[in-house]
Amino acid sequence: MSCGNPVADADALMQRRKKYDKTKNCVKCKVAEGNLVIRHAVYCKDCFLHLIVHKFRRALEPTINPKPDGPRRTTLKPAGNLLIGFSGGLGSSVLLDLIHRCYIALDKSTMPADGGRDHPRHERVWKKVTVCYVEVCDAFPGMQDKTHQITEYLKRYDELHFVCLRIQDAFDRSWWEKIGGQRFSANLGVTLPDEALFIQSLSSSADSLDSLRTYLSALPTPTAVTTSIQTFTRLLLLHTALQSGSSHLVLGTSLTSLAVSLIAGVSQGAGFNIREETQEEWTPEPEALGPTLVPLAETESNEDRKKSRQGKRTVRVVRPLRDIGMKECAAWAWWSGVTVVGKEKWGWAGAKPGIGTLTKDFIVGLEKDYPSTVSTIVRTCGKLAPKGEVSGTCILCGRPAQRGVQEWKARISIRSRPPPADATDKPEEPAELLRPSLTPYLCYACHTTLTSKSARPVPSPWPAASQSPVVSLPVWTEARLASTKGGDGTEHMHGEVMQTRRVGEEEMKGIVNEFLLDSS
Repeated sequence: MSCGNPVADADALMQRRKKYDKTKNCVKCKVAEGNLVIRHAVYCKDCFLHLIVHKFRRALEPTINPKPDGPRRTTLKPAGNLLIGFSGGLGSSVLLDLIHRCYIALDKSTMPADGGRDHPRHERVWKKVTVCYVEVCDAFPGMQDKTHQITEYLKRYDELHFVCLRIQDAFDRSWWEKIGGQRFSANLGVTLPDEALFIQSLSSSADSLDSLRTYLSALPTPTAVTTSIQTFTRLLLLHTALQSGSSHLVLGTSLTSLAVSLIAGVSQGAGFNIREETQEEWTPEPEALGPTLVPLAETESNEDRKKSRQGKRTVRVVRPLRDIGMKECAAWAWWSGVTVVGKEKWGWAGAKPGIGTLTKDFIVGLEKDYPSTVSTIVRTCGKLAPKGEVSGTCILCGRPAQRGVQEWKARISIRSRPPPADATDKPEEPAELLRPSLTPYLCYACHTTLTSKSARPVPSPWPAASQSPVVSLPVWTEARLASTKGGDGTEHMHGEVMQTRRVGEEEMKGIVNEFLLDSS
C-alpha cells in the first residue's frame, strides 16, 4: 500500500479484511462448508452446536462439586439443588435450553463421547431444578407485565419448578418471613436526599410497591435506578436459592453481557468486586437468618460439621455462557428452535441513558467491528486482583466491602459548606454528630450509587410517589440493621461510631495543654 492518489493508483486503497481467514470450509471437520463465522473462524452447523455444548460444560461442570476439581473429570455431586435465573432474554433462554438438554432430558447429542455409555457423568446431576423469574414492570412506568408469557413459555420444559417474584418483594416483609428471614419489628429508613445517609425510624410501614417507587424516585441519577434494580434482582434470586436448598445459581450472562457488566461496574466504583461479576460464592449474614437458617452452633463437633454442609449455606453463582458471545447465542437459538420472549428497555420519559446503557451500546458496536476485543476485555479483567482487605459484606448488595474506603473517600472529596449565620453559633450537639448513618455499612460502589449527584436535573420515574425525605430500605438491609444492639438500628453493628469534625484552635490547645512544656 502506498500513499498515492486512490484514483490513479489502485494500491493506495487498504484492502478490506475478509470475514474468514483461510478457507470457507469448517475449521473443525475440514470437510463441510461453513455456515457461520465466529471471530474469523468458519464453522459448519454440526460442529458449531457441539462447540457450544463443549464451552457450556467446560464453564459449568468444574464448579458443580463443593470443592471445584478444575479440569479433572469426576462424578458430579452438587451440595444442593439448582436455581436458574430467567429473564426472558436471549442469554437466559439459551441457558435454560442447554440446562434442560444436558442435565434434565439427557439429550444424547449433548453427551461427551468419551467415558462410555454408563459413565457417571451421564446420570442426573440435580434432583430439583427451579426456574426463578423476577418481574420488574412495576419499577418503570408503561412497562408491560410479561409474567403470563413467561409462565406459558416454561410449560414446554418438563420437570422444572417455577417461582415468580416481583421486584417490590425486596420491600415486602411477608415475602422475607416466608423464605425464612429473621423477623424484625423496627421500621427503619434512610435519608437519601442527605449525603450523610442518616438512619431514621419510620412512623409506619408502607406498601411494598409504594416503598419501591419512593426509593427509586429519591435516587439521584438514572444510573442509580438501573443499578439498584439489578442489585434487588440479584438479592431476590440469591435468597430464593437459599430458601429452595439450591447450592448453585446459574445466570444467562453471555460473553458480551459479561464485558458490559465488567466495564460498567468498574466505571461505577465496583472494581473491588470485579471477580464476583464472573463467579461468586455468596454466604448470608447470620444476623439476617431466621431460626430455620441459623448456621451450626459453635458447640457442634467437628464430625457433625463434616457430615453436614447446611451450616455454611453457601450459594455459588455461575455464569456458564461466559465464553459464548451474543452472536453465538443467537445462532444456537436459531438452529435449535429456541424462541425468545424478550425484555423491554429500562427507562422512563425524559431520562438520559445511564452508564450501563451507554456501555452496552459501545461494547455491542465494538463486537461488530472487532469481534476479538470483547473476549480480550473479559480475559484482562479476569487477571485483575482486588487490592486491600475485606471489612465484611455490604448491607445493601451483599458483596465484600473494602476496608478504609470511606475514610479514603472523605479525604479526596471536596465539599463546600455554607458559612454559619452567626460566628458565635454554638457547635453542633454531640447527639447530632453521632446520629446513626448507613455509610459505614456500605461498600464504595453502593455508597457512590446513593450519593453521586447529577449535574443536570433528573426527572423522577414516579412523580406521584411520596416525596418523603426518609425512604424505606430493602428487607435484608432492615433485618441486619434491626439485629444491632437495641433492635432499632441506632447503634453501629461493630459497637463504634467515628465522626470527623473541625476543631477550633482554642479547643485543640486545651486538649494538649497538659502535655506542653513550660518555656520559662
